Amino acid sequence: MVDLHNNTESFRLENSMTPACHPSRPPRRRPVAPLACAALLLFGSGVAQAQDAAALDAPVEEPSLQDPPPANSGKLLLTGGVTQVEGAAGGGLTPWAVIGGHGTRDQIGATAFYTRVDVSDYGLDSYGALVGIRDRVELSVSRQAFDTRAVGAALGLGQGFTIRQDTFGVKVRVAGDAVLEQDRWMPQIAVGVQHKRNDQGGLLAAIGAKDDSGTDLYVSATKLYLRQSLLLNATVRFTEANQFGILGFGGDRHDGLRPQFEASATYLLNRHLAIGAEYRQKPNNLGIAREDDAWDVFVAWAPSRHVSLTVAYVDLGNIVIRDHQRGVYASLQVGF
Repeated sequence: MVDLHNNTESFRLENSMTPACHPSRPPRRRPVAPLACAALLLFGSGVAQAQDAAALDAPVEEPSLQDPPPANSGKLLLTGGVTQVEGAAGGGLTPWAVIGGHGTRDQIGATAFYTRVDVSDYGLDSYGALVGIRDRVELSVSRQAFDTRAVGAALGLGQGFTIRQDTFGVKVRVAGDAVLEQDRWMPQIAVGVQHKRNDQGGLLAAIGAKDDSGTDLYVSATKLYLRQSLLLNATVRFTEANQFGILGFGGDRHDGLRPQFEASATYLLNRHLAIGAEYRQKPNNLGIAREDDAWDVFVAWAPSRHVSLTVAYVDLGNIVIRDHQRGVYASLQVGF
């Protein structure tokens, strides 16, 4: 963790709270909603500056905690979430309003992660890193590699044909504080952008996708109830991504951004262990490949503030020509 001022404020912890084909026909490219992205981030930055100014005039109340925290750590374990499959802080499937890393309002924090998903007929590797700045702004980058295994051979692509995608994310906390504001009903709220680029444009066009890149916009609200050891999150994502972007963006059935709902619930068992469940709605844009919503149930373990491990049972539904894609999700995160 990097201190930005000599009088860095820390507070004490109690409980922890606790992804090559033949490009004969390149897809049509369209602008990725630059005005919408700019407006969203401008709004978030303006509200953030207003909240910082207000914070200077108001005393900060610490939550009632029992166990002494490390002197240089200002966040409860796992309240910054783990890392979701596209690289943002949150659960495994959905982003939360929290900012990743262990940095507080005058500090910088960072995490790196590796996630492996093994379902019935496919495999996914995702890895990347994020930086949290002053507990206000989060910048993330990640890569997803989707292994088609025997399905690739059945489709004439070759055994183990792999589709890769890069994701670049920005998240801004615009209101609330999930940890400190225990006496208020208002959740912590953040807005975010995830821009995705797929490396298989020719294949995506052949299956009916309109683009090989796209941008998701989302709003997340996270509420932490310390007395009940409960964290709740709701996210609305505006997206046209097929299977998280692995199968491109838009399609013959639908094209353009549409709102999709995501939710998480996490319960703290003790200082280092949490259990929970997630749900993520997905668009159904491609006529050739029905897409189902995804869900998981997970266990997250944080033996220290630097390391966390998440294991989940995940159901991704139908993917291309294979239904009932269920299996194991495992993710390792390290950070400061």
